[in-house]
Amino acid sequence: MKDNTNKGIAIWLYFGAFAIFLQILLGGITRLSGSGLSITEWKPLMGFLPPLNENDWQLSFDKYKQIAQFHVVNAHFSLEDYKSIYFWEWLHRNWARFIGLAFIFPFLYFVIKRKMNLKLLSQILVLFLLGLLQAVIGWLMVQSGLNDTDISVSHIRLAIHFVAAVILLCYTLWLAFTLSLDHIKMRHRLRFSTLNITILGILFIQLIYGAFMAGTRAALAAPTWPDMNGFIIPPSLQNQSITLSYLTGNLLAIQFIHRTLAYIICGLVLILYLRSVSWKINSLLSYIRLFPLLLVGIQVIFGITALLKSIGPHYPSFALFHQFTGILLTISLLLLLFLNLKKN
Repeated sequence: MKDNTNKGIAIWLYFGAFAIFLQILLGGITRLSGSGLSITEWKPLMGFLPPLNENDWQLSFDKYKQIAQFHVVNAHFSLEDYKSIYFWEWLHRNWARFIGLAFIFPFLYFVIKRKMNLKLLSQILVLFLLGLLQAVIGWLMVQSGLNDTDISVSHIRLAIHFVAAVILLCYTLWLAFTLSLDHIKMRHRLRFSTLNITILGILFIQLIYGAFMAGTRAALAAPTWPDMNGFIIPPSLQNQSITLSYLTGNLLAIQFIHRTLAYIICGLVLILYLRSVSWKINSLLSYIRLFPLLLVGIQVIFGITALLKSIGPHYPSFALFHQFTGILLTISLLLLLFLNLKKN
């Protein structure tokens, strides 16, 4: 950074983005470990404390025993088993609290010191509101599974929670890019912003379907590749009336769309790489144009591996890394777009 005026704010925003990135991964671990419904109450302030004695632990466990997930899936659980799933949900919620504190105290400092102009202040307030919205969405998602009929949260709400977190991350990074990279002078006219935006748009749809895949365990419907249970297009998907409920609820349809979007994104990222050939003359920009191509390749490999391993014990590790590279791919394309849209 050449402009020291906004350096502290940019560092704060980058740290916040990193914390949000870790929170998304913690959310993935929470889902994969089946921990999301272990805490049946929402206490925004006092909820940071775990049960402090055996009586408190037993009381929390008794509340968990009242929901369908315990009766149908985890009826064999002992108190120690319950503690193991409680930990990840507790950590996920407490990291959200940490993010809130890491936002509010530096924000107050910057306001008191008058480090922000009116435009930046309004942008940061939007960021604050997005964070609050994300917390509410998270609780509504958990609440959808706290009953005597559902054994997991709604995959629709899971997707909303996940994509809202990605939007929050992207918005935070965009503000940080604006404060820290705006001084960069682009020497060559760039003509692929429309393609870049198109890929990001398709990628966001893909992230939604990735959440659908996770929330419904749709991988189990066709754990084969490159075919789907021996077919390129499963017969049950042919001649079907296309409805919103079918596209968001049928397991084979969800997986087929997720696969198809992956192929489309791969092809478009390759075209984007070829279109940005002028960036090769700058070593840093050369790396930036290469990142999406490398990441989409890694993303596809681990996606296929997670699919093939969906029945085995190592599935969670591959699925988490698949999510990890998906977020990195989103960030790399966002950075590319920011540099694309810069005025020369």
